[in-house]
Amino acid sequence: MIAGEYKQMLGQKSVIREIAEYGAVRAKEIGSENVFDYSLGNPSVPVPQAFTDKLVELAQSPNPAAVHGYSPSLGIDSVREKIAASLERRFGIAYRREHIFMTTGAAGAIAHALRAVTVPGDEVLTFAPHFPEYVPYVNKTGAVLRVVPADTENFQINFSEFKKMLTAKTSAVLINTPNNPSGAVYSEDTIRKLAEILQEKEREFGHEIYLISDEPYREIVFQGVNAPYVAKYHPNSITCYSFSKSLSLPGERIGYIAVNPACPDAELIVNMCGQISRGIGHNCPPSIIQLAVAEVVDMTADLSVYETNMNILYDALTDMGFSVVKPGGTFYMFPKALEKDAVAFCKKALDYDLLLVPSDTFGCPGYFRIAYCIPTEKVQRSLEAFRKLADAYK
Repeated sequence: MIAGEYKQMLGQKSVIREIAEYGAVRAKEIGSENVFDYSLGNPSVPVPQAFTDKLVELAQSPNPAAVHGYSPSLGIDSVREKIAASLERRFGIAYRREHIFMTTGAAGAIAHALRAVTVPGDEVLTFAPHFPEYVPYVNKTGAVLRVVPADTENFQINFSEFKKMLTAKTSAVLINTPNNPSGAVYSEDTIRKLAEILQEKEREFGHEIYLISDEPYREIVFQGVNAPYVAKYHPNSITCYSFSKSLSLPGERIGYIAVNPACPDAELIVNMCGQISRGIGHNCPPSIIQLAVAEVVDMTADLSVYETNMNILYDALTDMGFSVVKPGGTFYMFPKALEKDAVAFCKKALDYDLLLVPSDTFGCPGYFRIAYCIPTEKVQRSLEAFRKLADAYK
């Protein structure tokens, strides 16, 4: 007998993927240059040349077993050491190899982190707007995801609602800053207040509440914006990172867990992750990719185009009458739809070959997401389509 719950999920396909698939069909009809596809968060800038050079060097290695063989279950020791050293240099926390676990992207990191610190029936809180895949990430562990309503004024944290929803069943809080889909960057005041509440509730409930910080956009932060390193504020923190956005390597699926050394069970959690891999088959990321990213662990791709695109869109859309909280980072923008039904709004946008993502699955109805990781010239050409869409509501 097949598993019914996964069969049922076939009818709940990702809205983002469905829109992207529509765009691919439409591109064949009118040419991809005429379809303004803002659906997928697929990085658009080249990888650093140093990464490519290292990859070529490794591929030509006289020792293929070291390059193409299985990685140790926790990751290659030298790679873990380089990542720990980089984090210590950048953020002043004394990470060591023993605090790092290599994963297949941020998704793999979250999958392990959740299983390490929850048991079935526990509750995990996150904040709207949130990445839609958090729902299956959490709920398929046996824990239950509860979503705190959004602070739509600036997309920081709605603390009054958060406090109401914290209970003794809360074992973890999952955050994403810089945030997909809003582009908001949680301020130091926000992170500090969050940490203070968690520590107060840990004392009240008599157990740890882990702060799981999903950080694939950590390096995409715009001028004048401060992005605090979350783990500095709460000892029981688990950082989930991916090189997908910083190095433009989404298809290589490489990331890591970094458990705050101040967490009493830091090394235990990392070792547990190796055992969790045995249960979910999400283990041993490619050795060659681990070795290559270790060479460029302090580098990024040229990410400046995202701020350029953001400014073009923000200035134009606000001038057209859209209500937009200005992003502090990422390559996403989250304007308010021009009608209450965001799904209907995004369907209407298709008439102008604008592929936008309605906000309902992000836990914040009435908005839409723009993933502006596309060429700047295409952003500029899309403005006329946005203008026609806005005029249709006047």
